[in-house]
Amino acid sequence: MDLSIVIVQYKTKEKTLKCLRSVYDSDIRDLQSEIIVVDNDSRDGIGEIIKKNFRDVIFIQNDKNIGMGAGNNSGIKHATGKYILILNADIVVSENSIFKLYNYIKNHKDVGLVAPKLLNPNGSMQQSCFRFPTFFLPLYRRTFMSMFGEKRLHYFLMKDFDYASIKEVDWIMGSCFILEKKLIDKLGGFDERFFMYLEDTDLCKRVWKSKLKIIYNPEINVIHDHGRGSAKQAWYIGIFTNKLAREHIKSWLKYFWKWGKWFK
Repeated sequence: MDLSIVIVQYKTKEKTLKCLRSVYDSDIRDLQSEIIVVDNDSRDGIGEIIKKNFRDVIFIQNDKNIGMGAGNNSGIKHATGKYILILNADIVVSENSIFKLYNYIKNHKDVGLVAPKLLNPNGSMQQSCFRFPTFFLPLYRRTFMSMFGEKRLHYFLMKDFDYASIKEVDWIMGSCFILEKKLIDKLGGFDERFFMYLEDTDLCKRVWKSKLKIIYNPEINVIHDHGRGSAKQAWYIGIFTNKLAREHIKSWLKYFWKWGKWFK
């Protein structure tokens, strides 16, 4: 088996089905591939729809919402492909994006993980690669302190970056990327302490520490219908009103407890 495509969904039925249709419409005929959909107890009938309309999809039903990292790990454990493509349910792939991602990583042995350019549904570019963060970064992004940390924020956001060229980066948003199964198995999969948010940053950190490159490839693109659920309010308000914001903050604290680098 060449490729296993893993999709985790939680109450995103319509987006998941749209994602699956785009995968089915893509040009992967020359690859031996399998699609694995993991449902984190959505209770929205997605399993029945998939069994009826996408009969060759491997469907895994979890009995509770175990989070993004753990959900992906569930799919990876069932995967038999040499390479793993992680797809968020809100991704729509283009006709040849999957094959190009597979071809690139297969032919670049010094690369641990490669991701495409993400596009918003209107076709504009979505920022998807960053430098590793420092602890006080949220204060520079979402409070009045932005006026004091502009240089640090621009450094994190890679404002000096040429998004038109294939480049090695620190970490890439986990919405769509490919890596070898033996690598993610060696790394122990996603760190399940991160229920949601920063599980991708953490994984990239471990790939990077394995002396393998993380590559942003803008010659390949997919559409990402991104909700940004934790960023709808200021963080100091979201702590009390937004569950996703609380999960984001918890993951932020866990990340720095694990990796340090509080200042720069």
